[in-house]
Amino acid sequence: MSNNYCEITPAIETLAQLSVENSTIQQEDYSRYGVMRGLRDQNGKGVLAGLTDVSEVVGVREENGKRVPCDGILCYRGYDVRDLVNGFVKENRFGFEETAWLLMFGDLPTPAQLADFKEQLGDSRRLPTNFVRDVILKAPSADMMNALARCVLTNASYDDYPDDISLPNVVRQCIQLVAKFPMFAVYGYQAYNYYEKGSSLYIHAPDPSLSTAENILVLLRPDSSYTPLEARVLDLCLVLHAEHGGGNNSTFTTHVVTSSGTDTYSAMAAALASLKGPRHGGANIKVIQMMADLEEHVSDWEDEDALRTYLNGLLNREQFDKKGLIYGMGHAVYSLSDPRAVVLKGFAEKLSAEKGMEKEFQLYERVERLAAECICGERTIFKGVCANVDLYSGFVYRMLDLPVELYTPIFAVARVAGWSAHRIEELINMGKIIRPAYKAVCPRKDYTSLETR
Repeated sequence: MSNNYCEITPAIETLAQLSVENSTIQQEDYSRYGVMRGLRDQNGKGVLAGLTDVSEVVGVREENGKRVPCDGILCYRGYDVRDLVNGFVKENRFGFEETAWLLMFGDLPTPAQLADFKEQLGDSRRLPTNFVRDVILKAPSADMMNALARCVLTNASYDDYPDDISLPNVVRQCIQLVAKFPMFAVYGYQAYNYYEKGSSLYIHAPDPSLSTAENILVLLRPDSSYTPLEARVLDLCLVLHAEHGGGNNSTFTTHVVTSSGTDTYSAMAAALASLKGPRHGGANIKVIQMMADLEEHVSDWEDEDALRTYLNGLLNREQFDKKGLIYGMGHAVYSLSDPRAVVLKGFAEKLSAEKGMEKEFQLYERVERLAAECICGERTIFKGVCANVDLYSGFVYRMLDLPVELYTPIFAVARVAGWSAHRIEELINMGKIIRPAYKAVCPRKDYTSLETR
């Protein structure tokens, strides 16, 4: 018997094939029984599974009973995210903390409320005594999302009331998690970078007077230095990723798990498990990998014919990972534009100028334009196709010198604010446990005794 418990033996391969033979459902059955796979119809309209007051995602409008594509709109608690961004950018201040307050508590904070909230976050950033040594450094992981989830679940052991789901206790837990997620993520990466990659180990203490974005850069960089524009752009990324409606996979997971009455740490760990998937939070990594492959195959970035050939090769499963996808393009809801991508694109251009990467930015612009043309030419599109936020967020993270291993954890650092808002909303309005229907299609069988099989 093998001593390697990770080995996939021939026996395991046989069992896996048996699962395929006995668990594959005929594709036509989904249409025959009217199943909306992914809880969406072919036009992208989702099944109405709940109500939310946290945010709104708009990609189409109704005209004479028909759904007409429109420029995307994203609202947090009724406020257009573009107005929120314009507000704090115009006033030359950071916006994530204000956004987290807005999402969790329902309206824009007063100056006094915001100052108190920032103080609470600052006080909550430090981890429990010996947590870094005993939890993070003693069990480093090559997967930062798994490390982040372990930190969240282990943090429950340091909570005197981990299973108390009364609203005041859950609010306390959520505030503390919003504060601690940057430490969980960056310290987890530093441990991995030291033990697995042989680099120097840096464990900087958070500064309670700094914003979340500034603290991430302070914790991550050996000299803790950053430019004002770097911090502002990272803060903007956190704002744009903080929330995206109740129907995205990780937020819906938060609602589903919360409806069972489970604790906050388990709910957040479940959301993290969802976000880890490359179809959700890991998409910006795929964009970076795809663009690196493009740069290898297309030497002249201004040659639009060569770019079209490569992009069509992606769609025809001939290039990159041969999945038939152009990563960073298309969205389940948005059709003509993703407002997050529109906002981030402008700041990506400014950062590219500071970093001397204008040519790379222009390449992303060309890919955005040409990819939409290629997709519409090759595929049947029931709604418009546009760049999504992942096209530019990965590029921004690369310009900020963030390690690829932290791309999805940084997404989680932002989205925990939205998850917290939805957990609170579900607890306040909790009805039945969320349990959708599945139709059984396996034929009935007669039992046979063991010796006759």
